[in-house]
Amino acid sequence: MLVLLPPSEGKAAGEAGAPLDIGSLSLPGLTAAREAVFEELVELCAADATKAQEVLGLSEGLKGEIAKNAGLRTAGARPAGEIYTGVLYDALGLASLDAPARKLAERSLLVFSGLWGAVRIGDRIPSYRCSMGVKLPGLGALGAYWRAPMAEVLPAAAAEGLVLDLRSAAYATAWKPKGEVAGRTATVRVLQSKTVAGVEKRTVVSHFNKATKGRLVRDLLSAGLTPDGPAELVEALRGLGYAVEAEAPAKGGKAWAVDVIVTEL
Repeated sequence: MLVLLPPSEGKAAGEAGAPLDIGSLSLPGLTAAREAVFEELVELCAADATKAQEVLGLSEGLKGEIAKNAGLRTAGARPAGEIYTGVLYDALGLASLDAPARKLAERSLLVFSGLWGAVRIGDRIPSYRCSMGVKLPGLGALGAYWRAPMAEVLPAAAAEGLVLDLRSAAYATAWKPKGEVAGRTATVRVLQSKTVAGVEKRTVVSHFNKATKGRLVRDLLSAGLTPDGPAELVEALRGLGYAVEAEAPAKGGKAWAVDVIVTEL
């Protein structure tokens, strides 16, 4: 099972200690692409804070992120699972998983990133700011930039099992599973169900979406479940108590659409 996650915009602070070693990150086929993004981002932030603020889309309150990026070469690194924070990661609760669930998380979780392409939770990275929606002056839009290197590397990472895609739209632009891999991919949407005047209405709500996805992954990991494909995922989630509706694609080579229905957090 390979679980595709978005990162968090906010990140935990780095720590004193050894800096990043890009060559040590998982998916070494992405190393050259990572180095190119890293170098341009650091140089941009070190040379022109005003331009960097515009390129990164930062508010006045987040201008401190520019200096953070400028210092990435020497910043202390820590496991990505500790760097990413926010609603999804709070619900996932990596730090409180038992040993077997943690090992499964280290094998299964892949966090997409505008800077790194994708990393596993055990990869040591510094705290940074660079979303997939950024358009760097030299490399262009990062969502488009990452497509070719991702297409080379990720099919092998997907191996033979389920690909559980929990990414937001911006991060999904970097890699779209195709062919046989797409056929064992499930894209998950979380819908909040409310009854108004006797009529059920379903909406996508950001907080419910992120928290439910984090809790869903945690429950799969804690139960030691690694479904072989989308149909098995649906059964596993129902067995864990989730209300799930699923639609198999009309033809092969397409991802399954899986809706998780929630009424409250």
